[in-house]
Amino acid sequence: MAERSRRTVNDLRRGNRAAVLQRLYFDGPMSRQALGPVTGLSSGSISNVVAELAAEGLVEEAGSVGSDGGRPRTLLRVSPAGGHMIGVDLGETRVRVELFDVTLTELARAERPLTDTAYDVGVIVEHIRSAVDEVLTRSAVPPGRLLGVGIGTPGIVERAPGGAVVHGQTIGWDAVPLEALLRTACRLPDTVPYFIDNGAKTLGQAEMWFGAGRGAHSAVVVLFGSGVGACLFSEGADQGRALEWGHLTVQAGGRRCRCGAAGCLEAYAGAESVLERWREAGGHPPEGVDEETRLTALLAAACPPDGTAPDPVAHAVMTQTAEYLGAGISDLVNLFQPERVLIGGWAGLAFGSRFLDDVRRHAVAYSLTQPASRVTVDLGRLGPDAVTVGAATLPLADFFARGGRRAAPAADIAPPAWRAALEDRVLG
Repeated sequence: MAERSRRTVNDLRRGNRAAVLQRLYFDGPMSRQALGPVTGLSSGSISNVVAELAAEGLVEEAGSVGSDGGRPRTLLRVSPAGGHMIGVDLGETRVRVELFDVTLTELARAERPLTDTAYDVGVIVEHIRSAVDEVLTRSAVPPGRLLGVGIGTPGIVERAPGGAVVHGQTIGWDAVPLEALLRTACRLPDTVPYFIDNGAKTLGQAEMWFGAGRGAHSAVVVLFGSGVGACLFSEGADQGRALEWGHLTVQAGGRRCRCGAAGCLEAYAGAESVLERWREAGGHPPEGVDEETRLTALLAAACPPDGTAPDPVAHAVMTQTAEYLGAGISDLVNLFQPERVLIGGWAGLAFGSRFLDDVRRHAVAYSLTQPASRVTVDLGRLGPDAVTVGAATLPLADFFARGGRRAAPAADIAPPAWRAALEDRVLG
């Protein structure tokens, strides 16, 4: 006997709403007539769903387009005022917080610089709390309008009953209950969910949605900052998978990594280690400035913008770094055989603007011929804000998956099954 479908009327309605919202978001504006073929819904279902979404302020008219001999067709789009999201980038040089509307237009931002000792959990939580308060106050957006707070963080994120826990070995975080700490500190309404994930994943999701990864069946997005990380996106997977790529061993018994192991890729290719290698080789990184400024100085010495001869020490360090990155990318190519490899992060974009061709050359040389022939290696397109944009897509993706319904308060208890079934019958 065939197993009965467990989908309820509410499930079906939610799926229809999600299909319309997602299609309008990524491909809109579109007419009602155009929505039918691309969503697989009947014209009656489209009309009902659009009417619901418009009544809730999630969809609005966006002009009209002519039709063959008939009346002009009204175009629809997702309304920018349908909700707001906060994206947080827990970088290793600063905490960046941005407030967006549903179309991911930035409404306000706040940044908190970090010192060498500032990855104290209490300091980070306070930076996020004050920055969230700042962007909400400056934009006059009520906290209850938030669809959620997305956070990209270093380390491995574990889902736990009390909320997301972060294992950030390179920053000294051992099972930090970050979500619980933020709920207490930020005091946002219980209806506002938190979505915490690895920063390489949030960067990757932004590039896959809006940047250089859009349209790819498979891609690996690399985050190159103080350390290095990556995220794998493959066809058929709803979400990317964060990879601790920076802790792949590239030299047995090699340089000591921040994680405590020896010979990790990050110990050779992360911005922090690159600057240290420059100093060890006799270079002179500027004192009293942040890591980004020091890396800019290194790149200027290796590739002077005025066309003068490069500093040989700086140039040697950067060409070695290009080889390490290329070799590390070859491991991703051989293991996952992606269609694209994209390099992002503040250091990756700065470094890639000068040494991308070298990285490509080494990646091909160290890779197997067949997967190397199918892959392209490029820079991300979304700039240094990609992590915060990607973090904001986490609550937005959840909102769409719910069919444009807001998440229930965290403390809510699910109703009995009989009540849910009865409501389905009544509402259906």
